[in-house]
Amino acid sequence: MVGPGHHRTVADPVLKWAGGKRQLLDELYARFPAGFEAYHEPFVGGGAVCFDLEPARATINDTNPRLVNFYEQVRDRPDELLAHLESFCDPESDTDESREFADTDRAGDPVGNYYYQQRVLFNRRPHGEAFDPVEEAALLLYLNRTCFNGLYRENADGEFNVPIGRYADPDWVQRDRVRTASRVLDGVTVTNRDFEAVLDDTEPGDLVYCDPPYEPMSPTADFTDYSADGFDRADQERLVEAARRLDERGVWVVLSNSGVTYDRYREADFFVERVGATRAINSDADNRDEVDEIVATNVPPEKRCGRSQSSLGEF
Repeated sequence: MVGPGHHRTVADPVLKWAGGKRQLLDELYARFPAGFEAYHEPFVGGGAVCFDLEPARATINDTNPRLVNFYEQVRDRPDELLAHLESFCDPESDTDESREFADTDRAGDPVGNYYYQQRVLFNRRPHGEAFDPVEEAALLLYLNRTCFNGLYRENADGEFNVPIGRYADPDWVQRDRVRTASRVLDGVTVTNRDFEAVLDDTEPGDLVYCDPPYEPMSPTADFTDYSADGFDRADQERLVEAARRLDERGVWVVLSNSGVTYDRYREADFFVERVGATRAINSDADNRDEVDEIVATNVPPEKRCGRSQSSLGEF
């Protein structure tokens, strides 16, 4: 049985991702059980918790197939991935005449520069075109590190459509992070399924951390639409029921969500507390205020590891 211990070298997320949990790690770990068997994360996103925790036995999952492919390539083919990344040019440079879409995109519109050519190449999958999984993973990281504000957004057709960003010297290779992430992911099962399928694989004593696309605090909040499929109110309620079932089976559960879900998890007999976390991605740098979030768990206070990680070195 393992627990979140005192970390020597923290493995940082490779991707920028809306809703990343690096700033919430202490709050989450304070509610983790002192010990657990396997670790499961059905909504991995940027993977801040998994990379920091470095679990010995784990399953990570996401409904975004391109994100899942990225983690598979980081885990299994880091050398090839890095070679692809090192071959890319500055986003504002001229297009690569040796590749497709050097002049126009699929609709016949001008491409403009190297960034937009790579964006068109990245969008092979939603158009049903053949693609190289390693190249797709490399393009995901390249676009993530050179697009506007590190956003990941898809249109209704599943195309990544974020415009170019403005960076003085962007590092899209991320060599050290890719290498470290590959080490952490060695032996980790990576899947592309509905979250309930992941939860069905759990055993008593396992720990599940759920970080779903947050339920909007207001009608204008749209970060739940981070993939073309979205995550609606019915999915949110399905997640509460799944958490209840896990609790009944003796599986430890920790969940984060927006403040509007507070009553829903209290009514499901979870321990729920409000926490403050700064939104990591906002187009206005002066408007990255604290947002209302909750952390819910079935771990009773006496079984939690608590806020101090230093006493857990024996795990």
